[in-house]
Amino acid sequence: MTFRVTPVITESTRNLGKSTLYFFLTIAAIKASHSLCRRIRSLTMSSSSSSTSNSTADASTLRRNRILSSKLYFDVPLSKVPLIYSTAYDISFLGMEKLHPFDSSKWGRICRFLIVDGVLDKNSIIEPLEASKDDLLVVHTESYLSSLKSSANVAMIIEVPPVALLPNCLVQQKVLYPFRKQAGGTVLAAKLAKERGWAINVGGGFHHCCSERGGGFCAYADISLCIHYAFNRLDISKVMIIDLDAHQGNGHERDFSNDRRVYILDMYNPEIYPFDHEARRYIDQKVEVVSGTTTDEYLVKLDEALAVAGKMFDPELVVFNAGTDILDGDPLGRLKISPDGITSRDEKVFRFAREKNASLVMLTSGGYMKSSARVIADSIANLSKQTLINFKTSRPVLSEGN
Repeated sequence: MTFRVTPVITESTRNLGKSTLYFFLTIAAIKASHSLCRRIRSLTMSSSSSSTSNSTADASTLRRNRILSSKLYFDVPLSKVPLIYSTAYDISFLGMEKLHPFDSSKWGRICRFLIVDGVLDKNSIIEPLEASKDDLLVVHTESYLSSLKSSANVAMIIEVPPVALLPNCLVQQKVLYPFRKQAGGTVLAAKLAKERGWAINVGGGFHHCCSERGGGFCAYADISLCIHYAFNRLDISKVMIIDLDAHQGNGHERDFSNDRRVYILDMYNPEIYPFDHEARRYIDQKVEVVSGTTTDEYLVKLDEALAVAGKMFDPELVVFNAGTDILDGDPLGRLKISPDGITSRDEKVFRFAREKNASLVMLTSGGYMKSSARVIADSIANLSKQTLINFKTSRPVLSEGN
């Protein structure tokens, strides 16, 4: 007898087969999905990286084009000395400037002292141009510059609350225009320093301002602007910032946080504004001088700092932020440096630049006592006496070995 074996397919067997098929199809779909996601992610990252790279290149090109088309660099006759000042530097707006301890007329008073003392001929002073919006965009963001159209924002930056109540057109004219003029002076100073060995902007040094924000009476990042112009127009590739204002220069520290072409020596009181601990990480050589530091202590630390800086870096340009808020009695600096100490400090920095065969730009920066103007004028007169600068001839002062 022959038996035929007939398969018996039950409903449960049929369902089991479907479940198994669905399981494998699901696994296959998940794998395909993961593979597709990885591919998309890879393409996206590649596109993003390429986009970022292109964006960076575009920004760099735009910055360079702005610098090359700027009018801030102009030829100065040899009958002028590399000292830059404009009567527009001095700030006066309905007496409100007196609500801030900064002496907003010190720049003009410095020049008057130098002229009266016979150190400087009034006709030999160089007047800079105002930094335009395109000039400022070399460093600043569009959003930051737009924020200055708010009087309230400007009031916070310059720390004079009543300014918030003024029409912005008045704030632009009475406050920001003088700052833009000083920023133009700092930029021009680098060109003159390269040509003549040194230059002094009787103003500038707004070291609390960076690309995206201002503060501490600093509305424009003139130091950062000066350096970017030097990189692009003066064939300079190594810059040292020697910041000897009593306050930490957190603005330029943020702007050059990842730029190894810039070496920052900052000697400041850590117990006062701005308490910017993040920016402190970007200082190449940090020298902290606490409240009450005296002249002798200060000058010893400065000698040591300059010796180290000279071994670590060979600058082509030195930007010297020469704040006088380190003076004994300054309400904000809280240090105890004598007027003669300021004179010695400035002389040491100029000698350092000469020994390094570097051009030097000096900015007057902070100083919150009426006596600051006299002290700065006396220090500049001493630099002339020591032949570290020269107001009596049109010839450049060259460093030793030139």
